[in-house]
Formats: sequence, structure tokens, C-alpha cells
Amino acid sequence: MKRLEAKVYIVGAGPGDPDLITVKGQQVLQNADVILYTDSLVSEELIARARPDALVLKSSGMDLQQIVGLMVAHVRGGKSVARVHTGDPAVYGAVFEQMAMLKKEKIPVEIIPGVSSVFAAAAVLGAELTIPELTQTLILTRAEGRTPVPEKEKLRELAAHQTTIALFLSATLTKKVVNELLEAGWSEDTPVAVVQKATWPEQKIVRSTLKHLDEEMRKAGIRSHAMILAGWALDPDLYEQSEAYRSKLYDPSFTHGYRKGGNAS
Repeated sequence: MKRLEAKVYIVGAGPGDPDLITVKGQQVLQNADVILYTDSLVSEELIARARPDALVLKSSGMDLQQIVGLMVAHVRGGKSVARVHTGDPAVYGAVFEQMAMLKKEKIPVEIIPGVSSVFAAAAVLGAELTIPELTQTLILTRAEGRTPVPEKEKLRELAAHQTTIALFLSATLTKKVVNELLEAGWSEDTPVAVVQKATWPEQKIVRSTLKHLDEEMRKAGIRSHAMILAGWALDPDLYEQSEAYRSKLYDPSFTHGYRKGGNAS
């Protein structure tokens, strides 16, 4: 057993598949004295890898003060605490407020990144989200619901760039999503893919267009835990046109630091 320093480790558990946690994240999970995890989102199979004598606590029924209070008490008692979050903590992880309170209490914190649901969704779709000559930008955002969005970050404003867009926490707001993208000039035929619970055994995939998105999601019964990816990089027919979207990296005529290009044969 590796002895961990007495501090809080904020661990990204990945999207669902317990094997998609990082090696470092798993090492912390297997050696921490206390495991505090988001039980509504993190795989129980993953948490079962904790030390047999570890104190395992579920956080879904706790408020912020209770969560931070527990972490502070255990670290001050000389214990290492693994605070396990779904996906990657940096994106909609609700870790900022926890860290702010921990810093006030002078509790050391280390963040261990994880595989975000946006990249897990792209993987199960077999999609690259940045295609040469088509789109080179990915916007990660959410539709405005109960949580307000700054005026300059309204979806219609971001969508005006016509890039690939990944929408977190927006599965109940598909009508709003469609309207804002159309207002930004998107075509009704724009490809959209939705992955619910990416990499979980109960994963669902919906491929649609902007015009039919709301209807298709309603038919599939998807109202939560879903990643919405929109843009022409999601076109399932792109592979038939692949020669038009090749990168420079592997072009035989392109010179870079590791290879001198020449005339294509």
C-alpha cells in the first residue's frame, strides 16, 4: 500500500466505464483513507476498488458545507481524502466552491484530471471533432436554464462562429438549443449526435439533424446525463469525403520537424 499525503485529492473518475479512470486517479482511489464520491454519477464498480479498510462516503445527499466539513476534519486528522467526481473536474465539476472553502481552511488540494464525457461521447460515435478544412474549433458550453449564462456567452452568440459545439447539461432544453442555433444561422440539416451515459452499459446514442433533434430525443426518452454534439464534424457521411479533409501532418509533400516533404508520387 502506498501511503498518501494527508490532503484532498480531487479525482476525475472519467465518464462511466471504470477502466477509463487514469492510472494516477486509480492509484489514489486504491490508497486513500477516505473516499467521498458523487454516488449518483460515479460507477460503483470503480468505487469498489478502494481499500477494504477505507471509509467510503456518498455525497449526493450532502450540501457544500457538509462535504467540505468532512474533508477538512479527515485531513486535519491525518487522513488522505479522495473526492471523486465524474468526468473531468475542470468542466462543470462544481469543484471551484469546494476548493475556495478548502483554501480558507488551509487544506492542501491536488487535482487529478479525468476523461471528460465530451471526449467519451466523441469516442463512442467514432468522431473527430476538429476536421481540417471543415472546423478547427470546439466550443464547450451549456444552454441557459436555471443556471444563468453571461450575456456574451448566450448560445446564439457562440453558435455564430459555426464551429463544432458540445453541450453539457442541456438535454431538457433541446427546443431552446434548436431555436438558438437556427437564430445563429445554422441549417436545419446540421448533423447532431446525442450520447446518454457515454461508456456506461445503458448508453444510448441518437443521431439526428437540428430539425428533428427534439423529436428524436423525446422518442429515445433522453432527458438527463446526455452530451449533445452539433456541427458538420458529426456528419456520418464524412468518411466518404475524407480526401477533401486531410490534415497537413501526414501529407507527403508537407515538411515538419521530423520529416522532409517531397513531391507526392
